[in-house]
Amino acid sequence: MTKAKVVKIAKEKIVKEVEKPKRDIQVVNIVVSTSLEHDIPLEKMAATLSNTEYNPEQFPGLVLRIREPKTSALIFSSGKVVCTGARSMDKVEESIKKIIKSLEKINVKITIKPKINIQNIVASGSVGMDLNLNVLAMKLENTEYEPEQFPGLVYKLPQAKATFLLFSNGKIVCTGTKSEEEVHIAVDKLIENLKKVKK
Repeated sequence: MTKAKVVKIAKEKIVKEVEKPKRDIQVVNIVVSTSLEHDIPLEKMAATLSNTEYNPEQFPGLVLRIREPKTSALIFSSGKVVCTGARSMDKVEESIKKIIKSLEKINVKITIKPKINIQNIVASGSVGMDLNLNVLAMKLENTEYEPEQFPGLVYKLPQAKATFLLFSNGKIVCTGTKSEEEVHIAVDKLIENLKKVKK
């Protein structure tokens, strides 16, 4: 292989690397709901456990803050639970186990394995390219952009059931998906649409 050919291949590789946006996306919050299928005495829970907030006049649920993994749970007297803050399904399950353990302290025994339903996944990261939000607002459908009120552009992607917040530096927030796989499919679709507009 001649030196010129080696240089040519190296140059092509560099160009490809430069062209290919460095995408990077991580799940930052998984919102799930479940039912413990057991009535929960919220007043007793609030009186016994220190990491709780309960103001029934303002809101019917009790907030339980879990230190590790750092999550919060909304617990209702019917046994319904909404858990937020976990970054993976393992952490979600760990949090639900901690909730069940907390209930044992007030003599509430949960014998079932709660069925976990993902309500929403929030992911954030970057598409690896600068974005001209004014151009995107004109060329993409389903967008909302009011720079005086908020620096990000809201872009709804109905095919992927996802909503994105896009910022001019290429940072993105994705919400509305229900699995990590859906997050990545939505981001792929987003990048595809952005490239079409950029041409």
